[in-house]
Amino acid sequence: MQDEKDLEKEGQETPEEQQEETTPAAEQQEETAPDQDDSSEDENEEEDVAEDEEEEEEEEVVAETPHDEFDWGVDRRSGLSYTEEQRKSLTSQYEETLTSVLENEIVKGRVTAISDGDVVLDIGFKSDGLVPMSEFRDTPDLGAGDQVDVYVEQQEDARGQLVLSRRKAKLLRAWESIVDSYENGTVIKGTVISKTKGGLIVDCGGLETFLPGSQIDIKPIIDYDAYVGKTMEFKVVKINEQIKNAVVSHKALIESDLAEQREAIIASLEKGQVLEGLVKNITDFGAFLDLGGVDGLLYITDISWGRISHPSEVLALNQKINVVVLDFDENKKRISLGLKQLQPHPWEVLDERIAEGQQVRGRIVNIEDYGAFLEIQPGVEGLIHVSEVSWSNQPINAREFFKLGQEYDAKVVTIDREDRKMSLSIKQLSQDPWSEIEQNFPEGSRHTGEVKNLTPYGVFVELNEGIGGMIHISDLSWTKRFSHPSEFTKVGENIDIQILEIDKENRKLSLGHKQLEENPWDTFENVFPVGSYHEGTIVRRDDRGAIVQMPYGLEAFAPIKHVRKEDGQLAEVDETLTVKVIEFNRDDKRILVSHLRYLDDIRREAEDEVRKVKTEERTQTRKAIKKQQTNIEKSTLGDLDVFSQLKDQLEDNDSAEEGSED
Repeated sequence: MQDEKDLEKEGQETPEEQQEETTPAAEQQEETAPDQDDSSEDENEEEDVAEDEEEEEEEEVVAETPHDEFDWGVDRRSGLSYTEEQRKSLTSQYEETLTSVLENEIVKGRVTAISDGDVVLDIGFKSDGLVPMSEFRDTPDLGAGDQVDVYVEQQEDARGQLVLSRRKAKLLRAWESIVDSYENGTVIKGTVISKTKGGLIVDCGGLETFLPGSQIDIKPIIDYDAYVGKTMEFKVVKINEQIKNAVVSHKALIESDLAEQREAIIASLEKGQVLEGLVKNITDFGAFLDLGGVDGLLYITDISWGRISHPSEVLALNQKINVVVLDFDENKKRISLGLKQLQPHPWEVLDERIAEGQQVRGRIVNIEDYGAFLEIQPGVEGLIHVSEVSWSNQPINAREFFKLGQEYDAKVVTIDREDRKMSLSIKQLSQDPWSEIEQNFPEGSRHTGEVKNLTPYGVFVELNEGIGGMIHISDLSWTKRFSHPSEFTKVGENIDIQILEIDKENRKLSLGHKQLEENPWDTFENVFPVGSYHEGTIVRRDDRGAIVQMPYGLEAFAPIKHVRKEDGQLAEVDETLTVKVIEFNRDDKRILVSHLRYLDDIRREAEDEVRKVKTEERTQTRKAIKKQQTNIEKSTLGDLDVFSQLKDQLEDNDSAEEGSED
């Protein structure tokens, strides 16, 4: 409004002054135009249009009006002056022909021309904009009339030109698309341009984003190079507004699709429904199948009617199979599948010829403490109890006797098709050897058998298939006492035996080994009488006493106090001593010996010998005295004095001897 008032004041000046001031004023207006804000620029545009129209009218007036009739009220631009209402009306009409354009916004532009590497764009502004052709490399078919998005950087630069950028418009549009995908879950497209550490770099509309390796697919990816150059769809899972960076995921897109498919499939599931599935994973307990967007679990027990140790025996990865829906949980999204249920139960189609007394063949599929299960066909098993393995009473360890996968022939003992149970026997395939035990192994007969087991009380010996007996520990040797049979023999060794007794009803044999030789105790009583002395070696010793090895292989026992030596120390193992037999029991086959009694006897004998020598000396002395007394009667009185002295001397000697004995 201020400019309009100035123009009215200037309109009163002379034509010469108007002519002189027109050019400077226009130049000043052009120089100040770039520094004005958007509203002043709009007013300038309106004024320029009005001035152009006024100049045209002024030229017509000057041409048609004679000099004398010239209207000196025209303004300095040689135009006609307008009233305020006319000016506002014309300005309003002009503004309607222009588009409002603001800097830092994206607008639509129409390609008007392409020349010298630049694209001329009309955005409806007072001037067209130029954009380098290099920013349109992604649109090689660009031509006049095409519509494109551009970013307004400046309405007028220093040269008064409109500055546009298509590259910035693309980046802003791409970022808006990324933010929308992050906030609303929309799908964007991108091209994988390179591989980087931990994932891939994806170009999404000109912006580089990061695709982690774990977000490429629902299954682990090893070869990242195979995805370079591919165009894929993504969802944005993370953004950074400050650095305009984003993380995208293709896996999330797949999972969302699978979730929809899963919901649709679960909603249509029914128990007993047969579906086609693809084996995607195999574990020890079963296999996971892809049912077309939803996973189901096929337990190992539902794979086959027969026993299998691992699902891989029947299934393979990526194998397509038909399965039946056994159960499903809509809340937990769990589906239980079955494969064997598509076939009839083997017991229902079992051959009628398999009956009691028939012989069958199969393989061991399970072993328990009480027996083993023999599978005669998949899903049909029979139990071989440990009591049906052998005719022998020798205990059978099923886990040691049977091995998984071994094949056996067996006889059907019982069969129950309703309860689907069968009992089998191995031993009944052969004749019971105990039926002819008296003929083959009579009492008193001698045989050789194999040691099968050792217990603290005896040795179990197998004489023939199903025939065996026990040798009691006391029947191993006539002369030695064993604390355990392992001191005499070992499992697997052969041993000679004699049949002592037959118990056919309880299927037991009493065997003996020492009975193969004569009883040496019949002669030992004469060899080792009580009081006799013998050389013996200590073979064992404990707190109670010691076992002494005597001649002829006989072992005797000496209580602990009876193996103490002359110096007071106990005799050690392998030490040889002289012992005295203090007890001999033929019935119990026991001999007691003592080294202490031997020492006592030696000491007593030495004392007796000393006493005997002294007694002999006294006897000789008395004889000498008696002889001398006889001679005294014939001697003289002088001789009597000598005799008296000799008598006194003998009496003194006798007194000294008696004192020493006391």
